[in-house]
Amino acid sequence: MKTNINYLLALCFLLLCACKSGNASSQSKSETPQDTIKSFTLPTIPPMLTAPEQRADFLVKHYWDNVNFADTNYIHHPEVTEQAWADYCDLLNHVPLETAHEAMRKMIDRSNADKKVFAYFTDLADKYLYDPNQFLLLRLEFCRLADKYLYDPNSPMRNEEYYIPVLEAMIASPILDKTEKIRPQARLQLAQKNRIGTKALNFTYTLASGAQGNLHQLKADYILLFINNPGCHACTETIEGLKNAPFINQLLKEKKLILLSVYPDEELDEWRKHLSEFPKEWINGYDKKFAIKEQQLYDLKAIPTLYLLNKEKTVLLKDATAQAIEEYLMTNAQ
Repeated sequence: MKTNINYLLALCFLLLCACKSGNASSQSKSETPQDTIKSFTLPTIPPMLTAPEQRADFLVKHYWDNVNFADTNYIHHPEVTEQAWADYCDLLNHVPLETAHEAMRKMIDRSNADKKVFAYFTDLADKYLYDPNQFLLLRLEFCRLADKYLYDPNSPMRNEEYYIPVLEAMIASPILDKTEKIRPQARLQLAQKNRIGTKALNFTYTLASGAQGNLHQLKADYILLFINNPGCHACTETIEGLKNAPFINQLLKEKKLILLSVYPDEELDEWRKHLSEFPKEWINGYDKKFAIKEQQLYDLKAIPTLYLLNKEKTVLLKDATAQAIEEYLMTNAQ
């Protein structure tokens, strides 16, 4: 019921936007070019679709029906297109993942009509779902919109599962050359590592004492992998958040959860300076061979990063917050 209420609120907002919207069409080549992009026009939901799930499914599949992807005027109106993209990314959360994947692929495929438009929209995906440095930037090229919303670690809409079909569409696009496909190919390869539902890649960690162990040897119902760089502001905040997470600490005491904290970089003296900040209940080690970073075993676009694994080392949550992990465990580990 809570999901339906949240969706209805989002739907009401979108329908209010639709009431105020006008047509967003481009001028024909025979006419004097004019900038007619004033607002975003949502599709009209058939009245027979009354269930929230049906309405969400229709909106996701037809959201971009009124957009002429050959009209480069959209590039100059981020106040229209970026808001539409943000609402679309939020809407994807209300449909099955398979539906979201297919809708995203079709949307990116349609933007192949014009290279500038294609570049602009994939830039939004880049900014919100991938790129750690572009949350506040909007390039004039549509090609990185997907990055902006779906991958950027600062984006509240970050969702790598939605970003993967964007990358696949970019790689398959006929308007990008081989050089332009290098970055999405590299990002897709990294995004497919340690995906939710797959077994986490193994690595060896070393303790301050010199003793060693590896991820797959750990035995508990849940493993919380915390890759961090002690001393950074975000890392300190996450450490405090984990320390103050009641259910996580209850599971630690009951030996149902192991928290493995790993330092992936070279400054061991700096790491040792902060050892006292970590609870004794945690396993606190470092990557002596730098395999995590140099072999790109894990995506370190943002530090810190948290992975929740089950006892088979299958990834349950990837790049999640301490709060999200606490809520997941409270729901599933009772």
